[in-house]
Amino acid sequence: MKTIIVATDFSATALNAANYAADMALAINADMLLLHVYQLPVSYSEIAVPLTEDDIMENAEQNLKELRTQLIKRTDNKITIDTKVRLAIFFFPELKKVCESAKPYAVVMGSQGTTAAENLILGSHTAHAIKHLMWPLITVPVKAAFSTVKKIGLACNLNHVTDTVPLEEINTLVKDFNAELHILNIDKHGVFNPDTDFESVLLEQMMRPLKPTYHFITNKNTDEGIIDFAEKNKIDLLIVLPRRHGLLSRLVNKSHTRQLILHSHVPVMALHYEIL
Repeated sequence: MKTIIVATDFSATALNAANYAADMALAINADMLLLHVYQLPVSYSEIAVPLTEDDIMENAEQNLKELRTQLIKRTDNKITIDTKVRLAIFFFPELKKVCESAKPYAVVMGSQGTTAAENLILGSHTAHAIKHLMWPLITVPVKAAFSTVKKIGLACNLNHVTDTVPLEEINTLVKDFNAELHILNIDKHGVFNPDTDFESVLLEQMMRPLKPTYHFITNKNTDEGIIDFAEKNKIDLLIVLPRRHGLLSRLVNKSHTRQLILHSHVPVMALHYEIL
């Protein structure tokens, strides 16, 4: 059975991501696991009313219970939803542990905060996860809603495609949603490169059963070009390949180019071509 993990901090952005994940789970007949990782304050003087660890755990469990109830109602009780609360010093190692146990179809997180403080914390967690998590990760913009996935976009830099493009995962997504696949390559200079031409032929052979549409665009700003393409072509889910595709490594290290993760209006899925 497919399982979608939703990492939540109970913010408005996280609630939107949970709603998106619930609607997606209903569309593909998947289960859900709601995960909240909480951290104890460094000292109780940091909070107005001192709380014990048991208090914090109880509050977290109650919030998850209420969220679960909302999502069950939203999906007309047609999917199975479990909850999990974890205490940890750091968020990402706990998320990784839960993924190793649950082996999710995808992890879903909000990609933007609604306040500067939320954006700093949530953006940091999301940027780190999208770079390092070896399970499919979908980041959901604050105003994005799931209706259907008719068009899947794949941003590909045509570099060693036989080793870097996760064909099996992409094939599963396209078939699960009965979606069109649009493959995008952006060239910064618009100059013919025989290596790129050779890689495009290899990719065409690999992807032939999926009958994708190819788009070759020249744009000096890669991330802006991808966002513009996704919005103009009404892409419902945009796939990026962060570990093998150097774009995301640069994005998470340069704040002015984090638009693809933190400012895209289209949900972004990170796929790592790694043996788990």
